[in-house]
Amino acid sequence: MLLVFADDWGRHPSSCQHLVRQLLPRHRVLWVNTIGTRAPAFNLATLQRGWGKLRQWTSRRPAPALDGNPQVVSPLMWPWLRGRFDRWLNKQLLVRALEPLLAAANEPVQAITTIPIVADLIGALSVDRWLYYCVDDFSAWPGLDQATLGKLDCELLQKCDDVIAVSETLVQHAARHGRDAEMWSHGVDLACWQNPTTSQVSARLATLESPLYMFWGAVDRRMNVRWVQELGASLERGTILLAGPLEDPDPDLLRAPRVVHVPPIPFEQLPELGNLADVLIMPYADLPVTRAMQPLKLKEYLATGKPVVVSDLPAVRDWNDCLDVARSSQEFVDLVHFRARSGVPAEQIVARQRLQQEGWAAKAEKLERWLFRATAAPSETTLPAAERPESAWQPVSAGGV
Repeated sequence: MLLVFADDWGRHPSSCQHLVRQLLPRHRVLWVNTIGTRAPAFNLATLQRGWGKLRQWTSRRPAPALDGNPQVVSPLMWPWLRGRFDRWLNKQLLVRALEPLLAAANEPVQAITTIPIVADLIGALSVDRWLYYCVDDFSAWPGLDQATLGKLDCELLQKCDDVIAVSETLVQHAARHGRDAEMWSHGVDLACWQNPTTSQVSARLATLESPLYMFWGAVDRRMNVRWVQELGASLERGTILLAGPLEDPDPDLLRAPRVVHVPPIPFEQLPELGNLADVLIMPYADLPVTRAMQPLKLKEYLATGKPVVVSDLPAVRDWNDCLDVARSSQEFVDLVHFRARSGVPAEQIVARQRLQQEGWAAKAEKLERWLFRATAAPSETTLPAAERPESAWQPVSAGGV
């Protein structure tokens, strides 16, 4: 069985959800929706998130049976992790909720976590092996409880059995804590991005003035506001479209010239959204959190066949021959205008053929070999054919990194 601690299942298509989706036909999965990365505050975002969690906890729907895959559980949790009592209480709540489910599974358990809040569970749950899938520098992420998460991240690195990381910056972060981490890049579903379906997205955006300069994902303080402002000021016509959840962005970002924000688009409609773009942009600021991350949208952007202009960050450098990299605001503005006129050059089209080796299925097979290399072979832990679900993947909305 796989025990997974990550973002809420179906909330947005994270890398962990992409990987686990591929493993569902072969392995039982217990997916745990948790809280604790953001310190509660008296604001609308906290109230909305809290209300959603209360609905999860008080739902009268019965928990999925063990032959449902994944089995998604939302254990009751205390919304703080800063103090010793907070951590002790959450440990007790999670162990009480999860241990009976692990015992009922009656098979070896491999745990995967993308969040450091589970550091106190190692040794307290009946888990054979813990893998830390390190996807972000939570100690630098805007809006999170950075000090608490940084401390828990350090503890998790010391306690877990294995570490994989999505960027060289995070590999080096693990090394500073005495841990070897293997670098694993994200994948992409080429069939999804190269064959967009038709929905209501086009009709909803038909009133926006073209050309469209487009970004999708979480709209937050990782964005380089000055670059967006200068791009907007340079346009005689057109729209800078930001699609995704608003997570406390700089207010000046949404006031920039020609910027339009739309709420998150369902994941299955994002390829259609990308097909409407004239240029796809990724104007992240150079910050500790952006130097550590590997945006899922990078390979998704490339798979659309559209021009891509990004800021110079470590995560994009292996793909510099597939896109255009800006190192200043003026270069960013100039490249966006140039690509809007000229399109994708032939050499970038050829270079993007490397995406054929970046599918999520191949990434998941590698993860499967990693998880079970020191335990039972995958064939010994697979579900009987009659019990294998065709698909339990129901992505809800855009808004990942």
